[in-house]
Amino acid sequence: MQQAKQLLGRYYGYTDFRQGQQETVAAALAGRDVLAIMPTGAGKSICYQLPALVRPGIALVVSPLISLMKDQVGALVQMGVRAAYLNSSLSWPQYLRALQNARDGVYKIIYVAPERLLTPDFLDFASAANISLLAVDEAHCVSQWGHDFRPSYLQIPQFLQRLPHRPPVAAFTATATDTVRRDILEILDLQDPYTIITGFDRENLYFGVEQPRDRLGWVQHYAAKNADKCGIIYCSTRKNVEQVCAALVAAGVPATRYHAGLEPQERRQNQEDFLFDKCRVMVATNAFGMGIDKSNVGYVLHYNMPKDMESYYQEAGRAGRDGTPAQCILLYSPQDLRTNQFLIENSQEESELAEKDPQLAQELRLRAYQKLRQMERYCTGTNCLRQTILAYFGQQAPPSCGGCSVCLGDYRTEDITDLARQVLLCVQSVGGRFGAGVVSDILHGSQSSRVQQFSLEDNPHFGALAAYSLATIKERIGQLVSQGVLQVTPGQYPLLRFGLGARPVLEDGQQVLVKTRQKTREATRRAADSGDYDTQLFERLRALRQKLARQQSVPAYVVFTDATLRGLAAAKPHTEQEMLAVSGVGEAKVRRYGQAFLEEITTYTDGQQ
Repeated sequence: MQQAKQLLGRYYGYTDFRQGQQETVAAALAGRDVLAIMPTGAGKSICYQLPALVRPGIALVVSPLISLMKDQVGALVQMGVRAAYLNSSLSWPQYLRALQNARDGVYKIIYVAPERLLTPDFLDFASAANISLLAVDEAHCVSQWGHDFRPSYLQIPQFLQRLPHRPPVAAFTATATDTVRRDILEILDLQDPYTIITGFDRENLYFGVEQPRDRLGWVQHYAAKNADKCGIIYCSTRKNVEQVCAALVAAGVPATRYHAGLEPQERRQNQEDFLFDKCRVMVATNAFGMGIDKSNVGYVLHYNMPKDMESYYQEAGRAGRDGTPAQCILLYSPQDLRTNQFLIENSQEESELAEKDPQLAQELRLRAYQKLRQMERYCTGTNCLRQTILAYFGQQAPPSCGGCSVCLGDYRTEDITDLARQVLLCVQSVGGRFGAGVVSDILHGSQSSRVQQFSLEDNPHFGALAAYSLATIKERIGQLVSQGVLQVTPGQYPLLRFGLGARPVLEDGQQVLVKTRQKTREATRRAADSGDYDTQLFERLRALRQKLARQQSVPAYVVFTDATLRGLAAAKPHTEQEMLAVSGVGEAKVRRYGQAFLEEITTYTDGQQ
């Protein structure tokens, strides 16, 4: 471990490991299999890169996306580490040349797409190579029950079986429920693995849910107010991406777009414009983001509700990767539920699976609906958002974090026991044959088409809650579901049924209390930046970083992260040794950029005297 600690300082510029890193690196160095579940921004890549640098031989890293490989390899090369990637972005001559370099021992780390593992050329190389470690990044992709299942990941066990000697296997992911964790262990056949779960909490992130009447106007205002920050805005459809991006550009916000309907060349160019800070805002579908190691994303907005908590937390987690405060805000509308239901019912992957295994396809569809309902409760509930997220992943948390839109919101407690009894009686009277919409229509006394179709105006509870608006009745039903008084059946057309808490309310007179939001406070937690630093110097260093990044044709954060620039602006080093004491400054970075930054700092400080 002593050598690993030395390399941590030499290449990465860190004096200490983050939580969980040291134990994970030690296990990999000892030749053990590893399953590491760490939140985005926790430094998972160091956990397999350091063992690769220490152990003799070549480490293979299985990675799902070209962009992820390019970013990781680019960052390693900037640090002075010999690395390469093998994927479809290379021409055939480039691929063969890289493969020959690998045979000649030029590289210590090779990133490879899972589709390449079983190709004859790669198998021929791997069978003769001294593979020190096989790292599986985004390991949740191996599970059909995960949110991003990739069939190509199932080739990993076959690849291992084809090798003359099985290397240690290390699997890493940021989002995995208990079911997905079991799948990773079983499918990858991890042998007596060192398993570590450092927790899912990202303390530097603010979580918020807003329900603005004018979502487009809200986004325009927010982006303009945060013009100095880089941000990602996720939309559920290509149409929304186009609409939001056009509105931002029209408002003078430097935004670009990303979705599967664009030509590959435009997608690549737009992605580079965002990575290189030419456009500070990316508006995209969920096709964008996995493996985008951009450290200075100051906010992630969700224009629409995602389909499940795993997707949301992974996408939101792309904010604040450098550890500085960032905001993750979801803009919710009931229409989002119908959009996601349509996407579930029209999933191309599930349609193809249904032809091969109809029963599994149905199970996956029902599971998708259950996850969608959990996501809806996140958006409409009144429990602490951070606690809700952490509970979903099986982690206990205090009932209040003091820093999400619920904890910072203005709520009052309301007794809705009488309303709850009327809802339960109505659900009982229709025998659980209808969903929340029809039950609300009955209770409100609406003459809707469904009410008339089934002659529900004759129901004894028709109009029992006429004094309440339809929206309020639906909101209260949602709260009763969240409390377990009611439950909804899975599927495209969910029906209301009694939950475990129904009988105590209906028969024992148990009180039902809910929290009602009165008004919205400022939905931005203005947490202080890490430490005091000279803001003017920070801006000058940021401009210098941008200039150097363009000369090197790399994203700005590859030179130094914003957090490192703040450290430089605080310490104001005048020698390379002093510069090395700043977190995030390694020896290779000092050799490459040290003189330029030291000159800028000296020029600035001399001018202040």
